[in-house]
Amino acid sequence: MSKIVAVCISEKKGTQKKSVNEGVLIENFGLEGDAHAGNWHRQVSLISKQKIDEFKSRGGSVVDGDFGENIIVDGIDCAKLPVGTKLKIGEEIVLEVTQIGKECHSHCAIYHSVGDCIMPREGIFTVVLKGGKVRVGDSIEII
Repeated sequence: MSKIVAVCISEKKGTQKKSVNEGVLIENFGLEGDAHAGNWHRQVSLISKQKIDEFKSRGGSVVDGDFGENIIVDGIDCAKLPVGTKLKIGEEIVLEVTQIGKECHSHCAIYHSVGDCIMPREGIFTVVLKGGKVRVGDSIEII
């Protein structure tokens, strides 16, 4: 079973996020308290734990949130999900994939801090179709 292994937020865009263990996903808005929340197509970012583990195996030293991700997922290769894929977290939350990766116009604080940022290559972005409380350990599945 795939699950959530981290929930992270930051107050400013382009910075590393801080692991908070749980948060509230608000319909058509995003993760409460996060700088990327709002009425647009990149409300919540997700990345696969396996991609972070690969980065670490090459000598990278990072902690949860360092790539600017909101949610780290174990058991799903996020970057392989097509736009339009719906994800269910726990019993109620529904996200829809709106973008795979992103263009990085200039090296952000994340890149300068850890030497690389895998989010532009491996991260995905979603909108919140149905909100609720998200916690570390919650199940996540493709619907």
